[in-house]
Amino acid sequence: MIRGLYTSASGMIAEQRRQETLSNNLNNVDTPGYKSDQSKLRTFPEQLIERLGGDMTANRQVGGLATGVYMDETIPDFTQGTVTETGKATDVALITSQLPINPQTGSQEGALLFNVRTPAGDTRYTRDGHFTLSPTGYLTDDAGDQVLNSAGQPIQLPSDQFQIAGDGTISINGTNYGQIGVSYAANTNQLVKEGNSLFRFNGGGALPQANANGTISYNLKQGFVEGSNVQADQTITDMMEAYRSFEANQKTLQIIDGTLDKAVNQVGRIN
Repeated sequence: MIRGLYTSASGMIAEQRRQETLSNNLNNVDTPGYKSDQSKLRTFPEQLIERLGGDMTANRQVGGLATGVYMDETIPDFTQGTVTETGKATDVALITSQLPINPQTGSQEGALLFNVRTPAGDTRYTRDGHFTLSPTGYLTDDAGDQVLNSAGQPIQLPSDQFQIAGDGTISINGTNYGQIGVSYAANTNQLVKEGNSLFRFNGGGALPQANANGTISYNLKQGFVEGSNVQADQTITDMMEAYRSFEANQKTLQIIDGTLDKAVNQVGRIN
């Protein structure tokens, strides 16, 4: 019975953390390029229960006993968000057309991302194409991080009258000013979120450029921006489910606590 207290409590903690993840997703439903977090719940290792004593010698195993649940990790979902036309020349939507095929699953794997450089000089990755021009002519994101070209250098433009081709090439009156860098992450589990729009590559070094991979195809659309891939209706439904599960564990804990109270204070009382 005491073990039941810990099992119910672990369920409450896991659902509370799941609720926090879902709430953060819902708060970023209008954030450009935001990728929703998917929480993974796992059970603690089960214990094998065996019967002790008695007259029966065979089949002494009672079965497995679960010892609770916990939220193991949160994994970003890199599915394409809704692309919306804005008409702004500095807005760029990254549309994935083809990625390498995983021979084991037969499905496309990995993700494509823009390259940016933070003020600290670190390279980060993002799907947020809501760019702008700094006073010095550098193409930056909302946070002021410089957008990098395919050579890993900041993009500086003499004016805002530029055109962006489908492959990311930037030109002004026929003059080429480089190509917007797009990197490919084969294993998205190596991408760690920093804030709501930036990712850090945790695999060492830098991600390879996607334009050098013949199995990858993508298209950059100027004047468009990719929105969040959060599905508000489904997220609200999942939040209600997490709340009900938390409530059920809470009631179970209260029942066990009440039973223990009676066992200690009433059953063992001497009249």
